[in-house]
Amino acid sequence: MKNLLWYLIAGTKGGETRGRIINLLNENPSNANKIAEVLNLDYKTIRHHLEVLEKNNILTAVNRGNYGAVYFLSEPMKAELNAFNEIWARFGKK
Repeated sequence: MKNLLWYLIAGTKGGETRGRIINLLNENPSNANKIAEVLNLDYKTIRHHLEVLEKNNILTAVNRGNYGAVYFLSEPMKAELNAFNEIWARFGKK
């Protein structure tokens, strides 16, 4: 999982946005609309990054496929929060 996080956060163009989403969801589960509002980003951009993160088992969703689906960090991601925090401290913008 740590190598995957390195790739998704530090190794790709959208890594900063994905890191911001992970940070936000670590504090409070949320839906795509609220995430877009809080991060001041386009809804479609957020949807894209949520799909990437969910596909890679970083996030999980309740009521998936419906408007208002709520996203949470997956259990494997919760177990790797220290690795994420290390990567984010080096490459993330705060």
